[in-house]
Amino acid sequence: MRFERVREFFRWFYRYRSLRLAPEGIRFLLLTLAVGVAALNTGNNLLYLLLAMMLSLIVMSGILSEQCLRHLAIRRRTLGHIFAKQPAMVSLSLTNQKPRFPSFSLRAMDIMGGKTVDRGMHILHLPPGATVTQSYPILLTRRGRHRIEGLKLQTRFPFGLFIKGAKLPLSTDVVAYPELRALSDGLLHDLAVLGHDQAISRRGQGVGLYNLREYQPGDESRAIHWKTSARQARLIVRETETEDLRQITLALPVAVPAGERPEFFEEAVSLTASLAAYFQEEGFAMRLLAGDLEIPHGVGKEHLYRMLYALAVCDPIQTQNVDVVVPEEFRTLGGRTVRGEITMVVLPWPDPILERACGGASRVIRVWDRR
Repeated sequence: MRFERVREFFRWFYRYRSLRLAPEGIRFLLLTLAVGVAALNTGNNLLYLLLAMMLSLIVMSGILSEQCLRHLAIRRRTLGHIFAKQPAMVSLSLTNQKPRFPSFSLRAMDIMGGKTVDRGMHILHLPPGATVTQSYPILLTRRGRHRIEGLKLQTRFPFGLFIKGAKLPLSTDVVAYPELRALSDGLLHDLAVLGHDQAISRRGQGVGLYNLREYQPGDESRAIHWKTSARQARLIVRETETEDLRQITLALPVAVPAGERPEFFEEAVSLTASLAAYFQEEGFAMRLLAGDLEIPHGVGKEHLYRMLYALAVCDPIQTQNVDVVVPEEFRTLGGRTVRGEITMVVLPWPDPILERACGGASRVIRVWDRR
């Protein structure tokens, strides 16, 4: 029973611990071996004492380095939103939970895809009960879900002879939004023309006149239009029109027809995200169609991030049929265009059936023609 416990301990230890010699450690071990050989050949007590001291340094190095790596609470979090191919910041906090002993010479590295990634984080001294927080940049080259699988801590304390490492299962899931690219001058000109005079006339807070109607109980006295009330000998209320309720629908098909390769899909996703960022800055109420997924109209940064998240995790769907079934929402784009809404379809690949179904859209962008 005791043997089984010892074996389990060593199995755990070697699973989460690593130990390798530093260049100084190699020289020290060779020197220790030389002193041991000399002591055996000469029988000199002084050499035996020197050998014992050198061996004790090796043992103490293992004990003290293990103390540095134990009882550490670690927390990792991302700072802000992450976009593909753009540097983002990640914060790492380490807390020394030991009541008396500090930790020295700590080096923290992320584990992604089974590989250790050095982020350049070094902590020379972490006192008992203290917390240190450092930030470091990361760069994700593709959109979508990513996982930082764990964290590896290393220390060379106390003598720099060995590099002891500890693997901690500190996983963090992050989502990289699609890459935002600058829109071409020609496309910007088309968008400016397309968005001109597209405001939808609706009742709301604003300065423009929407309607004149008879006063009703509960209406504000400030809304009374006194000149018209004097002419008609009854109270008339002035209703205002919202200053800007321009709306746009961005549609991205995700079904790949049989025989087509989704090679331009990433460019289509990036272009859709860039268009969403552009129209958000212009104050549009935006709606997204990504296949069967629909995100209703909304405004503001948070709504933009909802759309970017949906674009980040969407993937092309390979179909077995040459003719792709067009989602019903894509067929209604023409009706929305007639009612004054801007509708844009970003096509990643040639699809005549889908183009005909979306023929009433304000604009169809063919990604493969933009190369």
